[in-house]
Amino acid sequence: EPFGATIQALMAQTGTTYRGLADRTGLSAGYLNHLVHGNRPVPSDEVIASLAKALGVEPEHFREYRIRVITERLDSMPDLVDRLYRRLGT
Repeated sequence: EPFGATIQALMAQTGTTYRGLADRTGLSAGYLNHLVHGNRPVPSDEVIASLAKALGVEPEHFREYRIRVITERLDSMPDLVDRLYRRLGT
């Protein structure tokens, strides 16, 4: 699921309110609300890690975090990027 929906689902599962999550992360409840509703871009890896810790998951739980990790690794492997591109047939 997208970032905001994932945060919202985790909050529901853990019974966490915006205020409670704000207290645990140091972020404002308003900012968290904007993240959940897609009114702000996906935050930095550091913010994702803080949210993950507060919600009892690893940062890798978030698709956007995993995509960033993959992208960073692929940047250092241009030959692999070329092979993947050819294999995908695009």
